[in-house]
Amino acid sequence: MKIAFIGTYPPRECGIGTFTNNLYKAINLNLNSEGTSGNYVVALNDNDIEYNYPDEVYSTIRQNEQEDYISAAEYINLSGANCCILQHEFGIFGGDNGVYILPLLYRLEIPLIVTLHTIIKTPSLNEKAVIQEICKMANKIIVMSHKAIEFLIDIYDVPMEKIIYIEHGVPDISFNQEETKKEFRLVGREVLLTFGLISRNKGIETVIKALPNVVEKFPNLLYIVLGKTHPNVLRHSGDEYRIYLTRLINELNLQRNVILINKFVGQKELFKYLHASDIYLTPYLNEAQITSGTLAYAVGVGSAVVSTPYWHATEILSNGVGVLFDFNDISQLSEILIDLLADKEKREKIRRNAHKYGETITWPKIGFKYCKLAEIVSNEEVLVKREIIPFDIKQLPPFSLEHIKRLTDDTGIIQHAKFGIPNLKEGYCLDDNARALLLTTMTVKQKKDKSALVLCPIYLSYIHYMQNKDGSFRNFLSFSRIYLDEVGSEDSFGRAMWALGYLLANSPNGSYYQSAHLIFFAAIPIAKNLKSPRAIAYAIIGVSYYLKSKPSDDGMIELLKSFTDRLTELFKKYSSDDWPWFEEYFAYDNALLPLALLHAYEFIKDDDVLSIALVTMDFLSKVALSEGYLSIIGNHQWYYKGQEKSKFAQQPIDAMAMVLMFRQAYIITHDKQYLNKMFTCFMWFLGENDLRLSLYDYETKGCCDGLESYGVNRNQGAESTLSYLISYLTILEVYEEYYS
Repeated sequence: MKIAFIGTYPPRECGIGTFTNNLYKAINLNLNSEGTSGNYVVALNDNDIEYNYPDEVYSTIRQNEQEDYISAAEYINLSGANCCILQHEFGIFGGDNGVYILPLLYRLEIPLIVTLHTIIKTPSLNEKAVIQEICKMANKIIVMSHKAIEFLIDIYDVPMEKIIYIEHGVPDISFNQEETKKEFRLVGREVLLTFGLISRNKGIETVIKALPNVVEKFPNLLYIVLGKTHPNVLRHSGDEYRIYLTRLINELNLQRNVILINKFVGQKELFKYLHASDIYLTPYLNEAQITSGTLAYAVGVGSAVVSTPYWHATEILSNGVGVLFDFNDISQLSEILIDLLADKEKREKIRRNAHKYGETITWPKIGFKYCKLAEIVSNEEVLVKREIIPFDIKQLPPFSLEHIKRLTDDTGIIQHAKFGIPNLKEGYCLDDNARALLLTTMTVKQKKDKSALVLCPIYLSYIHYMQNKDGSFRNFLSFSRIYLDEVGSEDSFGRAMWALGYLLANSPNGSYYQSAHLIFFAAIPIAKNLKSPRAIAYAIIGVSYYLKSKPSDDGMIELLKSFTDRLTELFKKYSSDDWPWFEEYFAYDNALLPLALLHAYEFIKDDDVLSIALVTMDFLSKVALSEGYLSIIGNHQWYYKGQEKSKFAQQPIDAMAMVLMFRQAYIITHDKQYLNKMFTCFMWFLGENDLRLSLYDYETKGCCDGLESYGVNRNQGAESTLSYLISYLTILEVYEEYYS
């Protein structure tokens, strides 16, 4: 039997990596040498960090590169493996809530076993969808607590027969307490220990605050906090939690009694610390911990464990295996610690009970259970996957912000370019900086791109700079930062509202949110008087995104209804049986009008609004997709009712609007035909168009400005590249999710 393992892996410092490594070794130990020769690991890299992996790692996946997931699936399918064992934790896979793992699993042609390390009681819609899709594709799902089984059945609708309970394994390592205390120079000291990656939810401050009363009776007590700051915390918040703990230690004069060891230790050293400790503590702040590897290790070696009653601890520490105290209850914890340190026999009884339980969950025994399950699953059929979208992600050029960065300086994004070179003479405009803010926020959300995060405040600052005191916006600014208008177009105003609304729904940090909130609401009084249909449509989309984060804002719901009424009134005024549209002509950004109604429908649930959106979308589709590819209505003369449509001056903003429209139509209706049309529209950028020429420039990483009668307009301004990249991210988002 040959098994492919997917997960993080040492030397990456990660609890899941340690688990995968232990499981790999335990399974190899239980199989004969002939059966283990082909087992291998596909390891997840943390962003762009490369690791010096051991020989069993045959392939790697860069966390935020979706193409790597597809390639890994192809590799596994051709490797001769009989089954695949996946370690799942939301934070180790790319995309929103780790959705990048789904395309890999969809493509697997061998049976799948999944170990779920986190199961959320109150998941977001996307978190729930990811877990449900993984469980649908898995032959068996392994969990490490009974509470997890309950959640999978009741919350995620997973069939009971798919779920297998196998405890968290513990290394079979043993040391003498006296000798380890001597080695660490801890003889004569009462030792408390907490280990693991450090973050605020660990509740370490609860223990520190409880210590002064304990130290009065046991002045030689030492509390060891062993572990590095969690890398995700370090990335976003730095070491502020460790700094806070250090200050707290100093304030309580516990410098002699508490030590923070900022180190990720190997298993052998870790188990020496565990054996040297008298009491092990897991003071987590809330119950939402379905599995704790650190707790399993502590119990496994026979530690006297004191813990808050989070889910896993409540299960494991029953029947005298440990002691529980209430969340944040400092005085109760002090009393328990004093009691256990003073009563050695009580402490030793807990240790004996824990050691007895620990003997049943050593890795060799856990590996045996996995082996038996893998043998059973290997003889099962591969579960039928959902239909894969008729689009290959590897057809796309790599996603790149290179041209956007080239066009951007510390003021904003330059609106025009001569070929691939910024045209400084034309300066900046609000329209493009709003689109740029939308793009970079999408990029941060989907790809966790740090360079996009750096660009966001540049565009947000430009929008703020262009806002007048009454809430309106100027549009144009010269390269020398001279205002070129007093009040910009309604369209530019609406595009700013769209970008700000999206940022409010998806802000990567608090300061961006507060700034966007200030600008957005300062503009609301002006927004109420918009007349342009497209400006109204942009504003509808912006308000709809805002409502995703604040769905109970009744005032904004009423504003959304008012905007929506204006568009539906235009439809009723101009539409006829042979011309179901909002105007007597098709102009530019046409798909934004039905797109806006589709967004509005999510919140106002008016069937008439949905009907108008679908009717106008179908009419536009017949006009623009009649040839089997996207033939955009050109801006040369537009398309007036009863006349011929303009074929050239086709612009990328129209292709982007079509992509977004069909994406939203699928979200509302779940009709796959709209996804097929969405992909067709996107391919306009890459040559599926009237001229059969690609607008994407592989050298500059920019998008050309449009299709003209003479060919491609090779200038690559901001609007064109932003339209292409926003469309690209929309395609990637769908590709991450797949569809049912």
